[in-house]
Amino acid sequence: MRDALDLARGERVLTFARDDNTGAQVVATTYRFLVATVDAVVVQRDWYDVDAGQWDPDTWTLTVTWVDGLRAGQYTFRGQDTRLPETFHERVQASVVLASPLDLPGPRRSGRVVIRKDLRDGRLFEQTVLGRQTPATDPAVLARIDQLSAQLRDQVGL
Repeated sequence: MRDALDLARGERVLTFARDDNTGAQVVATTYRFLVATVDAVVVQRDWYDVDAGQWDPDTWTLTVTWVDGLRAGQYTFRGQDTRLPETFHERVQASVVLASPLDLPGPRRSGRVVIRKDLRDGRLFEQTVLGRQTPATDPAVLARIDQLSAQLRDQVGL
């Protein structure tokens, strides 16, 4: 399995667990979140690609959402002794340097600007995550993004 993960130089497997629903191995490395079957790696995302995660201790289920809006993943580890939920949380938090909500006018408009870190090389970059009801082409939204982005970049020296 380790060979199939194609770990980068300096990358280590931190923890893993078997998804009860698919039998795939869910793996947290120093740089990435991966899901691998015996045939292939089916999910391979850097930690900065994770929007959020939610752990449900009653069902032993981890739900993962992505900043690009791709379909969320759900992985269940019923009765397994794993540190995956804790490691998942720690790695995502390690990739977030600074975040601020957009505070947009109007109902159901949401979003945030985030300064993230690539855990592979330490590079900082800006990320904008908009809610589903927030139009990316709205001039008011774009103006608020520009304003908040400038503030955050200034705070971290970008």
